[in-house]
Amino acid sequence: MFKKTLFQLHWFFGISAGLVLAFMGITGAAVSFQDEILRALNPQVLMVPKQPEGVLPPAELVQQIEAASGKTVAMLWVETDSGHAARAIFAAPPGEKRGPMRYFNPYNAQFMGDVLGQDLFALILRLHRVLALEDVGRQITGACTLILVFFCLSGLYLRWPRQWKSWRAWLTLDWAKKGRSFNWDLHSMAGTWCLAFYLLAALTGLTWSYDWYNKGVTRLLSDSPEEERVRNRGPAPSGPPPVADYRAMWSSIYSAAGPGLISYNVRMPPVAGQPATVFYLLKNAPHDRALNQLLLDPATGVISGHSRYSDKSLKAQLLTSVYALHIGSYFGLIGRILVTVAALTMPLFFITGWLLYLDRRRKQRQIKNARQALGANRSDAPAWLIGFASQSGFAEQLAWQTAGQLQAAGLPVKVQPLAGVSEQELSDCSHALFVVSTFGDGEGPDSARGFERNVLGRAMSLERLQYSVLGLGDRQYENFCGFARRLHTWLSEHGGKALFAPVEVDSGDPYALRHWQQQLAELTGQAPLDTWQAPSFENWTLHQRTLLNPESSGSGVYLLGLTAPGPNSWLAGDLVEILPRNDLSAIEHFLEGLGIAGVARVQVDGLPLRLDQALANRQLPENRAHLVGMHAQALVDALPPLALREYSIASIPADGRLELIVRQERHTDGNLGIGSGWLTEHAALGSAISLRVRRNSGFHLPPQGVPMILLGNGTGLAGLRSLLKARVAEGMQRNWLLFGERQREHDFHCRDELQEWVTSGDLERLDLAFSRDQEQKIYVQDRLLESAALLKQWLDDGAAIYVCGSLQGMASGVEQVLNDVLGAEAVERLIEQGRYRRDVY
Repeated sequence: MFKKTLFQLHWFFGISAGLVLAFMGITGAAVSFQDEILRALNPQVLMVPKQPEGVLPPAELVQQIEAASGKTVAMLWVETDSGHAARAIFAAPPGEKRGPMRYFNPYNAQFMGDVLGQDLFALILRLHRVLALEDVGRQITGACTLILVFFCLSGLYLRWPRQWKSWRAWLTLDWAKKGRSFNWDLHSMAGTWCLAFYLLAALTGLTWSYDWYNKGVTRLLSDSPEEERVRNRGPAPSGPPPVADYRAMWSSIYSAAGPGLISYNVRMPPVAGQPATVFYLLKNAPHDRALNQLLLDPATGVISGHSRYSDKSLKAQLLTSVYALHIGSYFGLIGRILVTVAALTMPLFFITGWLLYLDRRRKQRQIKNARQALGANRSDAPAWLIGFASQSGFAEQLAWQTAGQLQAAGLPVKVQPLAGVSEQELSDCSHALFVVSTFGDGEGPDSARGFERNVLGRAMSLERLQYSVLGLGDRQYENFCGFARRLHTWLSEHGGKALFAPVEVDSGDPYALRHWQQQLAELTGQAPLDTWQAPSFENWTLHQRTLLNPESSGSGVYLLGLTAPGPNSWLAGDLVEILPRNDLSAIEHFLEGLGIAGVARVQVDGLPLRLDQALANRQLPENRAHLVGMHAQALVDALPPLALREYSIASIPADGRLELIVRQERHTDGNLGIGSGWLTEHAALGSAISLRVRRNSGFHLPPQGVPMILLGNGTGLAGLRSLLKARVAEGMQRNWLLFGERQREHDFHCRDELQEWVTSGDLERLDLAFSRDQEQKIYVQDRLLESAALLKQWLDDGAAIYVCGSLQGMASGVEQVLNDVLGAEAVERLIEQGRYRRDVY
């Protein structure tokens, strides 16, 4: 909870104060080399030839300057042997804070002229410090500087990697990443590089923003109270101007500084009776702000105070060097360059932060739009209940389409997952339609298990209810549409009256779906506006095929990369449906047994094709006796099309490609399975793969900030990998993966990627179960049982569990461990809360 709150504050301040900080960074960088830039632009004004006799003493300089200008010198800044022009600031006219500044030749006191660009840099400095808004601007920049400190500390905490001793985890950027993942990496990595510079700039810059901070730093670092340097922003004192004897002052300055003097800055007091302040720098000074300070009587030159930089403690030296620390000159030229580069980088965080924020908002809108919104009910009649139970999202989609058809006919509707339907709602309901899928061996979807236990297990009166059921299933399983049939039986046994016979859909059969639509049309008296159709297949290009488990004792596992023919998107956890094709050699072998040539011409859906082309997507039975003697067209018409294959997506759109992890299926005769064989061996790289994306809403990411426990084995890593990639892109690091395979040496799929996530802290915990690496086989469920205490702790923190892989063995073993550790009732509650999700096969 703390980390989530910190994250929310981090991005909220980022999108609000980030623009001001970016502006302060640019303006700060612009003035960091101001003197060098001005000298390059004004060499005739700011540079003077050195003279062997040395610069004039202050008395002669001031006398000639005042005589030429007719004004009183209030500050004199001279470098004795640099070749730079000296500066004089004159006393401020009445009502003004500061007088004009002029440059002069320290060897002859001649004025050098105006400086091109000086006013621009003065404006940039005001913009940097106070946004040119004086007190209001000072409050804004001060608040944003405090926020910068918060950014540094919260950012460090949010990205703290598990392998914090690894420099790669802190400082390297994966250039192969794209989109949100790359923006997140760039944001956090650049922040780590700039962290020390930003903290230094912020902690020193605050001394110009807040008096309370300046006083606190001074008291903390000064060697004695009398040395405290607190700026006074009050009105200037009034009184007669001081009388200055520059010869007496110069005698005291030179005797105190000695022959190592290379620059001095004399500041006269505004009124008589106050000491003059002299800052001077020695040749052996460690940096350009290692200044020594003299307090002396301007009329007599008597020294009343002398503070040498070398005599101070380290903390007092730091206090004297606040400005040098702020601009980096404390560390020499390299320090100034690094601080300037860090300042120029400040807009990067504002830009990447906004990109991450906008991407998050876009995804939230996508999730919101994924549910087809229905208009408000305009009828006072009781709403039709549309209850759905979906494992992969298809039933939910059909439920919303059903609701849309009813509403188009003017009927009020209420769409609700079965998990949210209570006994009272069923008792009060007069019309209901149920769209439910069957999962596994006749089981209801995970989300409906609570409904089946709490509602279907009870006796109640449904005499008022008229209903019908649309069941989704797969006839390859023995208990086809088992859950839909149990629901229909229970409703009828308790008094419900069927509006029409249940409609059962085998693998998305379009004819069955059209029959459901027609039945609805008869109920409402209005024909459907369009026929429900699944998204059409598109030809994606297979451009990558990498063997993940060379020399493995198991079947080959391949990482496949596909590119879309046009703009396409999906969410982590989604599936693809692929239309496989028969290998050409298998088609030729099939036709040899029938004595028909593959070049024979046939028609499919009105299109002329060669027979061998038409058979590419037809089921080719082993027993061909009933097909002997058929001509080519009859043969094509007699063979059903190949069933589509489903695979979990292993990537996210930001990767720029759709990736799958597919294991080769080997039959007893050694031949490859049709789907896996087509993808992993027969389809050539660069060829087209007929594919469509299918939403799998039951396996999408949990809300941000929710910890995730992911369990999978073998190619089940695919769905978990997409979820992890999305979490990494969002900066969510509370992730725990338990993964199992045969042998670590050969079957550790995506090893480098997973270990990199562990190193960077994006994967907080990785537990591995390689069953064949020891005498006693160890599986994912065993690793989970070993970490039972940690499992409870994560669940107490609100974690969601995601399981992807084989139903028999791993998934059932995991559920058994959960029941043993947590109790069956607790597991059911997790399912009902959507915190236990499965994508298993």
